[in-house]
Amino acid sequence: MNIIRYIFMLFLPLTAYCQENSISNEISINRYVDGTLLLPNSVENPSLVIIIPDSGPTDRNGNQNFLKNNSLKKLAEALAANNIATFRYDKRIVKEIKRGNVNLKVSFDDFMVDNRSVLDYFEAQKEFKNVFVLGHGQGSLVGMLSLDDKIKGFISVAGAGKSLDSTLIVQVQKTAPGLTDDTKRILNVLKEGKTTTNYPQALSSIFDIEIQPFMSSWIKYDPLTIIKDIPTPILILNGTKDLQVGIQESEELAKVAQNSEVKIIDNMNHVMFIIDGDDLENSKSYNEPRRSISEDLVNGIVQFVEKNKD
Repeated sequence: MNIIRYIFMLFLPLTAYCQENSISNEISINRYVDGTLLLPNSVENPSLVIIIPDSGPTDRNGNQNFLKNNSLKKLAEALAANNIATFRYDKRIVKEIKRGNVNLKVSFDDFMVDNRSVLDYFEAQKEFKNVFVLGHGQGSLVGMLSLDDKIKGFISVAGAGKSLDSTLIVQVQKTAPGLTDDTKRILNVLKEGKTTTNYPQALSSIFDIEIQPFMSSWIKYDPLTIIKDIPTPILILNGTKDLQVGIQESEELAKVAQNSEVKIIDNMNHVMFIIDGDDLENSKSYNEPRRSISEDLVNGIVQFVEKNKD
Protein backbone atom coordinates (compact mmCIF):
# COMPACT_ATOMS: atom_id res chain seq x y z
CA MET A 1 0.00 0.00 0.00
CA ASN A 2 1.39 3.41 -0.88
CA ILE A 3 1.90 6.15 1.73
CA ILE A 4 -0.89 8.36 0.34
CA ARG A 5 -3.49 5.64 0.76
CA TYR A 6 -2.12 4.81 4.20
CA ILE A 7 -2.52 8.42 5.36
CA PHE A 8 -5.95 8.63 3.71
CA MET A 9 -7.16 5.59 5.64
CA LEU A 10 -5.85 6.89 8.97
CA PHE A 11 -8.17 9.88 8.82
CA LEU A 12 -11.35 8.12 7.68
CA PRO A 13 -14.14 7.74 10.29
CA LEU A 14 -14.17 3.98 9.83
CA THR A 15 -13.50 0.52 11.10
CA ALA A 16 -11.21 -1.42 8.79
CA TYR A 17 -10.66 -5.12 8.39
CA CYS A 18 -8.75 -7.15 5.84
CA GLN A 19 -9.98 -9.89 3.56
CA GLU A 20 -7.83 -12.07 1.37
CA ASN A 21 -7.83 -9.72 -1.63
CA SER A 22 -9.22 -6.50 -0.20
CA ILE A 23 -9.44 -4.07 2.69
CA SER A 24 -12.92 -3.06 3.89
CA ASN A 25 -13.52 0.30 5.56
CA GLU A 26 -16.76 1.50 7.14
CA ILE A 27 -17.34 5.19 6.38
CA SER A 28 -19.97 7.61 7.64
CA ILE A 29 -20.38 10.28 4.95
CA ASN A 30 -22.89 12.31 6.95
CA ARG A 31 -25.90 11.83 9.25
CA TYR A 32 -27.84 10.09 6.48
CA VAL A 33 -25.26 8.02 4.61
CA ASP A 34 -23.14 5.13 5.88
CA GLY A 35 -21.26 2.80 3.58
CA THR A 36 -18.36 0.47 2.90
CA LEU A 37 -15.23 1.31 0.94
CA LEU A 38 -13.69 -1.89 -0.41
CA LEU A 39 -10.09 -1.49 -1.57
CA PRO A 40 -8.14 -4.10 -3.51
CA ASN A 41 -4.88 -4.65 -1.67
CA SER A 42 -2.89 -5.75 -4.71
CA VAL A 43 -2.87 -2.48 -6.67
CA GLU A 44 -2.00 1.16 -6.08
CA ASN A 45 -4.31 3.98 -7.19
CA PRO A 46 -7.29 1.82 -8.22
CA SER A 47 -10.32 3.18 -10.00
CA LEU A 48 -13.34 3.70 -7.73
CA VAL A 49 -16.91 2.65 -8.55
CA ILE A 50 -19.64 4.21 -6.39
CA ILE A 51 -22.61 1.84 -6.18
CA ILE A 52 -26.15 3.23 -5.73
CA PRO A 53 -28.76 0.73 -4.50
CA ASP A 54 -32.19 -0.07 -5.92
CA SER A 55 -35.64 1.02 -4.72
CA GLY A 56 -37.09 0.31 -1.29
CA PRO A 57 -35.23 0.15 2.05
CA THR A 58 -32.20 -1.40 0.38
CA ASP A 59 -28.88 -1.55 2.20
CA ARG A 60 -25.34 -1.39 0.87
CA ASN A 61 -25.29 -5.16 0.28
CA GLY A 62 -28.43 -5.17 -1.85
CA ASN A 63 -30.66 -6.53 0.93
CA GLN A 64 -33.97 -5.57 2.52
CA ASN A 65 -35.56 -6.78 5.76
CA PHE A 66 -36.98 -10.00 4.31
CA LEU A 67 -34.90 -10.27 1.15
CA LYS A 68 -31.26 -11.19 1.51
CA ASN A 69 -29.19 -11.92 -1.58
CA ASN A 70 -26.00 -9.87 -0.96
CA SER A 71 -25.95 -8.97 -4.66
CA LEU A 72 -24.23 -5.60 -4.24
CA LYS A 73 -21.74 -7.02 -1.76
CA LYS A 74 -20.92 -9.80 -4.23
CA LEU A 75 -20.50 -7.21 -6.99
CA ALA A 76 -18.12 -5.15 -4.85
CA GLU A 77 -16.06 -8.23 -3.97
CA ALA A 78 -15.88 -9.31 -7.61
CA LEU A 79 -14.67 -5.87 -8.66
CA ALA A 80 -12.08 -5.85 -5.86
CA ALA A 81 -10.79 -9.17 -7.22
CA ASN A 82 -10.30 -7.29 -10.50
CA ASN A 83 -8.38 -4.45 -8.82
CA ILE A 84 -11.28 -1.97 -8.73
CA ALA A 85 -12.29 -0.20 -5.51
CA THR A 86 -15.95 0.33 -4.65
CA PHE A 87 -18.02 2.37 -2.24
CA ARG A 88 -21.52 1.05 -1.59
CA TYR A 89 -23.92 2.63 0.85
CA ASP A 90 -27.25 2.20 2.62
CA LYS A 91 -30.21 4.23 1.45
CA ARG A 92 -31.05 6.87 4.05
CA ILE A 93 -34.29 5.06 4.98
CA VAL A 94 -32.17 2.10 6.17
CA LYS A 95 -30.31 4.30 8.63
CA GLU A 96 -33.60 5.79 9.82
CA ILE A 97 -35.03 2.30 10.39
CA LYS A 98 -31.97 1.28 12.40
CA ARG A 99 -32.47 4.37 14.57
CA GLY A 100 -36.16 3.56 15.01
CA ASN A 101 -37.01 6.87 13.41
CA VAL A 102 -38.70 6.11 10.08
CA ASN A 103 -39.40 9.28 8.12
CA LEU A 104 -42.10 8.76 5.50
CA LYS A 105 -41.44 12.22 4.08
CA VAL A 106 -38.33 11.13 2.20
CA SER A 107 -38.38 12.42 -1.39
CA PHE A 108 -36.70 11.13 -4.51
CA ASP A 109 -34.57 14.27 -4.50
CA ASP A 110 -33.13 13.18 -1.14
CA PHE A 111 -31.57 10.17 -2.87
CA MET A 112 -29.90 12.52 -5.35
CA VAL A 113 -28.62 14.68 -2.51
CA ASP A 114 -27.20 11.62 -0.76
CA ASN A 115 -25.34 10.41 -3.83
CA ARG A 116 -24.09 13.93 -4.50
CA SER A 117 -22.74 13.96 -0.92
CA VAL A 118 -20.88 10.72 -1.59
CA LEU A 119 -19.34 12.11 -4.78
CA ASP A 120 -18.36 15.35 -3.04
CA TYR A 121 -16.77 13.37 -0.21
CA PHE A 122 -14.48 11.35 -2.44
CA GLU A 123 -13.69 14.28 -4.73
CA ALA A 124 -12.58 16.25 -1.67
CA GLN A 125 -10.35 13.37 -0.52
CA LYS A 126 -8.56 13.40 -3.92
CA GLU A 127 -7.47 9.81 -3.38
CA PHE A 128 -9.08 8.39 -6.48
CA LYS A 129 -8.20 9.80 -9.88
CA ASN A 130 -10.77 7.71 -11.77
CA VAL A 131 -14.26 7.68 -10.27
CA PHE A 132 -17.22 5.89 -11.87
CA VAL A 133 -20.87 5.77 -10.79
CA LEU A 134 -22.97 2.58 -10.97
CA GLY A 135 -26.70 2.68 -10.34
CA HIS A 136 -28.71 -0.50 -9.83
CA GLY A 137 -32.44 -0.40 -10.62
CA GLN A 138 -33.85 2.85 -9.24
CA GLY A 139 -30.26 3.79 -8.43
CA SER A 140 -29.65 4.17 -12.16
CA LEU A 141 -31.95 7.21 -12.33
CA VAL A 142 -30.48 8.58 -9.10
CA GLY A 143 -27.01 8.29 -10.63
CA MET A 144 -28.02 10.01 -13.88
CA LEU A 145 -29.35 12.98 -11.92
CA SER A 146 -26.30 13.46 -9.68
CA LEU A 147 -23.31 13.13 -12.02
CA ASP A 148 -20.74 15.83 -12.61
CA ASP A 149 -17.97 16.41 -15.15
CA LYS A 150 -15.36 14.77 -12.90
CA ILE A 151 -16.92 11.32 -13.30
CA LYS A 152 -15.14 9.10 -15.84
CA GLY A 153 -18.16 6.96 -16.69
CA PHE A 154 -21.67 5.96 -15.70
CA ILE A 155 -22.90 2.36 -15.43
CA SER A 156 -26.60 1.52 -15.43
CA VAL A 157 -27.50 -1.99 -14.23
CA ALA A 158 -31.17 -2.91 -14.77
CA GLY A 159 -32.11 0.76 -14.93
CA ALA A 160 -35.59 1.65 -16.14
CA GLY A 161 -36.01 3.30 -19.53
CA LYS A 162 -39.50 4.57 -18.69
CA SER A 163 -40.74 7.22 -16.30
CA LEU A 164 -42.65 6.07 -13.22
CA ASP A 165 -46.05 6.98 -14.65
CA SER A 166 -45.41 5.12 -17.91
CA THR A 167 -44.30 2.04 -15.97
CA LEU A 168 -47.35 2.06 -13.71
CA ILE A 169 -49.76 2.48 -16.62
CA VAL A 170 -48.24 -0.50 -18.42
CA GLN A 171 -48.43 -2.63 -15.26
CA VAL A 172 -52.08 -1.77 -14.65
CA GLN A 173 -52.97 -2.37 -18.29
CA LYS A 174 -51.51 -5.86 -18.00
CA THR A 175 -53.00 -6.82 -14.64
CA ALA A 176 -56.21 -4.77 -14.30
CA PRO A 177 -57.04 -3.02 -17.58
CA GLY A 178 -60.37 -1.76 -16.24
CA LEU A 179 -58.46 0.50 -13.83
CA THR A 180 -56.32 2.15 -16.49
CA ASP A 181 -58.34 5.35 -16.70
CA ASP A 182 -58.33 5.79 -12.91
CA THR A 183 -54.59 5.21 -12.89
CA LYS A 184 -53.99 7.89 -15.50
CA ARG A 185 -56.24 10.34 -13.64
CA ILE A 186 -54.40 9.84 -10.34
CA LEU A 187 -51.00 10.09 -12.01
CA ASN A 188 -51.98 13.44 -13.52
CA VAL A 189 -52.75 14.69 -10.01
CA LEU A 190 -49.36 13.49 -8.77
CA LYS A 191 -47.60 15.20 -11.70
CA GLU A 192 -49.02 18.48 -10.44
CA GLY A 193 -47.37 17.86 -7.07
CA LYS A 194 -50.72 17.23 -5.38
CA THR A 195 -52.23 14.26 -3.56
CA THR A 196 -55.65 12.62 -3.70
CA THR A 197 -57.76 10.18 -1.71
CA ASN A 198 -60.04 9.61 -4.68
CA TYR A 199 -58.81 6.25 -5.89
CA PRO A 200 -60.37 2.78 -6.08
CA GLN A 201 -59.64 0.38 -3.26
CA ALA A 202 -58.05 -1.96 -5.81
CA LEU A 203 -55.34 0.67 -6.41
CA SER A 204 -54.65 1.44 -2.74
CA SER A 205 -51.44 -0.61 -2.71
CA ILE A 206 -50.04 1.60 -5.47
CA PHE A 207 -51.46 4.97 -4.50
CA ASP A 208 -51.52 4.90 -0.70
CA ILE A 209 -51.82 8.50 0.47
CA GLU A 210 -48.69 8.14 2.61
CA ILE A 211 -46.45 7.47 -0.41
CA GLN A 212 -48.04 9.85 -2.89
CA PRO A 213 -45.67 12.77 -2.06
CA PHE A 214 -42.69 10.51 -2.76
CA MET A 215 -44.23 9.39 -6.03
CA SER A 216 -44.78 13.04 -7.01
CA SER A 217 -41.09 13.75 -6.44
CA TRP A 218 -40.08 10.73 -8.55
CA ILE A 219 -42.60 10.94 -11.39
CA LYS A 220 -41.19 14.17 -12.81
CA TYR A 221 -37.99 12.48 -14.00
CA ASP A 222 -37.88 10.67 -17.35
CA PRO A 223 -34.76 8.48 -17.81
CA LEU A 224 -34.83 8.84 -21.61
CA THR A 225 -34.83 12.64 -21.37
CA ILE A 226 -32.08 12.74 -18.75
CA ILE A 227 -29.65 10.21 -20.20
CA LYS A 228 -29.51 11.90 -23.61
CA ASP A 229 -27.87 14.95 -22.02
CA ILE A 230 -25.10 13.01 -20.24
CA PRO A 231 -21.78 13.48 -22.09
CA THR A 232 -19.77 10.98 -20.05
CA PRO A 233 -19.27 7.42 -21.38
CA ILE A 234 -22.17 5.15 -20.40
CA LEU A 235 -22.44 1.38 -20.02
CA ILE A 236 -25.97 -0.05 -19.94
CA LEU A 237 -26.38 -3.60 -18.62
CA ASN A 238 -29.44 -5.78 -18.28
CA GLY A 239 -30.43 -9.44 -18.36
CA THR A 240 -32.95 -11.41 -20.36
CA LYS A 241 -34.47 -12.84 -17.14
CA ASP A 242 -35.13 -9.43 -15.52
CA LEU A 243 -38.74 -9.53 -14.27
CA GLN A 244 -38.80 -5.81 -13.42
CA VAL A 245 -37.06 -4.05 -16.30
CA GLY A 246 -37.35 -5.43 -19.82
CA ILE A 247 -34.30 -5.48 -22.08
CA GLN A 248 -36.12 -3.19 -24.53
CA GLU A 249 -35.92 -0.43 -21.92
CA SER A 250 -32.13 -0.77 -21.81
CA GLU A 251 -31.98 -0.70 -25.58
CA GLU A 252 -34.10 2.47 -25.62
CA LEU A 253 -31.71 4.13 -23.17
CA ALA A 254 -28.76 3.20 -25.37
CA LYS A 255 -30.43 4.64 -28.47
CA VAL A 256 -30.80 8.13 -27.03
CA ALA A 257 -27.58 8.32 -24.99
CA GLN A 258 -24.72 10.25 -26.60
CA ASN A 259 -21.82 7.97 -25.81
CA SER A 260 -23.09 4.58 -24.72
CA GLU A 261 -22.78 0.87 -25.15
CA VAL A 262 -25.34 -1.75 -24.15
CA LYS A 263 -24.70 -5.30 -23.01
CA ILE A 264 -27.61 -7.73 -22.67
CA ILE A 265 -26.68 -10.76 -20.57
CA ASP A 266 -28.42 -14.03 -21.30
CA ASN A 267 -30.42 -15.44 -18.35
CA MET A 268 -29.37 -12.70 -15.89
CA ASN A 269 -32.15 -11.44 -13.61
CA HIS A 270 -32.74 -8.15 -11.80
CA VAL A 271 -30.43 -8.96 -8.89
CA MET A 272 -27.65 -9.99 -11.26
CA PHE A 273 -27.96 -13.77 -10.80
CA ILE A 274 -28.05 -16.27 -13.67
CA ILE A 275 -31.40 -18.09 -13.76
CA ASP A 276 -31.69 -21.35 -15.69
CA GLY A 277 -35.27 -22.13 -14.69
CA ASP A 278 -38.67 -20.44 -14.65
CA ASP A 279 -40.13 -17.32 -13.01
CA LEU A 280 -40.55 -19.16 -9.69
CA GLU A 281 -36.82 -19.85 -9.48
CA ASN A 282 -36.22 -16.26 -10.54
CA SER A 283 -38.39 -14.82 -7.76
CA LYS A 284 -36.94 -17.14 -5.11
CA SER A 285 -33.39 -16.07 -6.02
CA TYR A 286 -34.02 -12.62 -4.53
CA ASN A 287 -33.66 -14.29 -1.14
CA GLU A 288 -30.87 -16.76 -1.92
CA PRO A 289 -27.47 -15.34 -0.92
CA ARG A 290 -25.73 -18.59 -1.89
CA ARG A 291 -25.93 -17.62 -5.57
CA SER A 292 -23.12 -15.95 -7.53
CA ILE A 293 -23.58 -12.87 -9.66
CA SER A 294 -23.05 -12.99 -13.40
CA GLU A 295 -19.42 -13.24 -14.53
CA ASP A 296 -20.38 -11.54 -17.81
CA LEU A 297 -21.72 -8.59 -15.81
CA VAL A 298 -18.48 -8.25 -13.86
CA ASN A 299 -16.34 -8.60 -16.98
CA GLY A 300 -18.39 -5.96 -18.77
CA ILE A 301 -17.92 -3.48 -15.92
CA VAL A 302 -14.19 -4.21 -15.63
CA GLN A 303 -13.66 -3.70 -19.37
CA PHE A 304 -15.63 -0.45 -19.31
CA VAL A 305 -13.63 0.93 -16.39
CA GLU A 306 -10.30 -0.06 -17.96
CA LYS A 307 -11.27 1.53 -21.27
CA ASN A 308 -12.38 4.86 -19.80
CA LYS A 309 -9.91 5.50 -16.98
CA ASP A 310 -6.97 7.89 -17.41
